[in-house]
Amino acid sequence: MRIFKSKTRESESGSRNPGNRSNRSILHISYAVTGLFAAMIVYFLYFVFVGSQNVIGSTYNPRTDSFAERIVRGPIMSSDGYVLSETVRDENGNESRVYPQGELFCHLTGYTSRGKTGMESFGNFYLLSSHINLIEQLENDLRGEKSPGDSIYLTASYELQKVASEALGDRRGAVIAMEPATGRILCMVSKPGFDPNTIAEDWEEINSSGKDEGRLLNRALQGAYPPGSTFKIFTALEYIKEHPEDYEDFRFVCTGEYRDSEGNTISCYGGEAHGEQGLYEAFANSCNGAFAEIGGELDPESMTGLLEKLLFNSKLPIDMPYTQSRYALSSSDTEFLKALTAIGQGNTLVSPGHMLLVTSAIANDGVLMRPEFIQRVESAGGETVKTFREKEYGRLLKGEDAERLGEMMRLVVTEGTGSAFRDAPYEAYVKTGSAEYENGEKTHAWCLSFVKPDSESGSSGIAVAVTVEDGVSGGRTAAPVARAVTDAWYQSAKN
Repeated sequence: MRIFKSKTRESESGSRNPGNRSNRSILHISYAVTGLFAAMIVYFLYFVFVGSQNVIGSTYNPRTDSFAERIVRGPIMSSDGYVLSETVRDENGNESRVYPQGELFCHLTGYTSRGKTGMESFGNFYLLSSHINLIEQLENDLRGEKSPGDSIYLTASYELQKVASEALGDRRGAVIAMEPATGRILCMVSKPGFDPNTIAEDWEEINSSGKDEGRLLNRALQGAYPPGSTFKIFTALEYIKEHPEDYEDFRFVCTGEYRDSEGNTISCYGGEAHGEQGLYEAFANSCNGAFAEIGGELDPESMTGLLEKLLFNSKLPIDMPYTQSRYALSSSDTEFLKALTAIGQGNTLVSPGHMLLVTSAIANDGVLMRPEFIQRVESAGGETVKTFREKEYGRLLKGEDAERLGEMMRLVVTEGTGSAFRDAPYEAYVKTGSAEYENGEKTHAWCLSFVKPDSESGSSGIAVAVTVEDGVSGGRTAAPVARAVTDAWYQSAKN
């Protein structure tokens, strides 16, 4: 009997095992199917609340035409209430898009007659949405009439945009400003520009003659320039990181000309001999010789790592089209190329927009806020539909590194090339630059500046990046433009 029972148990156990394995397989399949459905639900919710805006608002989506059949495209407004773009109807009911400010906001608002660019493209979803009363919308649909679209209010102000445009004048270049603490883009000017009211009529002329003008190019975000001495911000920071204990002991005697071991020479601006320079003095005076010397000592791989953290060769958190900044240097490169790269020449190219982001991070204790171009969306009845709140992109710099760079940029004002800000009624932080191109025959003028937030006045501060093509120098050409923009912002903040 014992033997019989033992065999029975073995037989029962053996008969149960296949079933258990089968049940486990079914359970695993159930889990997989459930997980798949859960993932689909998550994606569906994401698409409805986030991704649908990009898809529906895309200019490549043919369904946007059906929205335009039911809704009058809404206006684009400046933060201070000026109409930048609106839809008007003639006596026959034909619609056309008009831009009351002409060229002033051309690259920011964009246009609609040759595809969509600028905010006309980025804000397409909002402009073709209507949040008037649903009963009123239904009545309009039944009558075959269109409902009014929502309005976009930009973060840029008319007054500051006008000041920036007038300060740049007829020169080619770009001006872009941002609130470091919020990410709001306060103005964005690119010259030469175009009249969005006549873009269709002028299209052939713009694209056939004077091709070197690049009137459709938004230089603020899509321009690619050698950074010149503004790049010394990165060179100085890398030197401090590689010499944390003794960077203050750096000394270089400037005779006005630096010569490497192969006989190649680099001159300071105007051949000026700065004499003995520490790191801070060399930064303030923009001494090419001192930074060329530093460039030969730095670890190229470490420098590349630092710059990639600061968004070189990387995507930028900008929702409009832009050009990535480019940097490349290796240990095998020549001594002369290393020296040139350290002073912002060589093969490095940057956009004013990217340099603005770095400047804003320095002003904001190392933290970069996501750039915002739209402040809010309003219905035709004046009700707020959506508000764009500030969002943190991430920390680009340690707080102590941002503080050190701030100290150096302040010294540029008090003792160096940023004299255009020396008598300002606010405390400005500046780095100028003069970037040679076309074999040194011409110069792009640069100025990066910022004013920190002020808790007493409630100001969020301002950061400005200016590039003037074929300028004299950063201190003489670009800095006065940045000063004019900052002065206008300061007066507005006081009021």
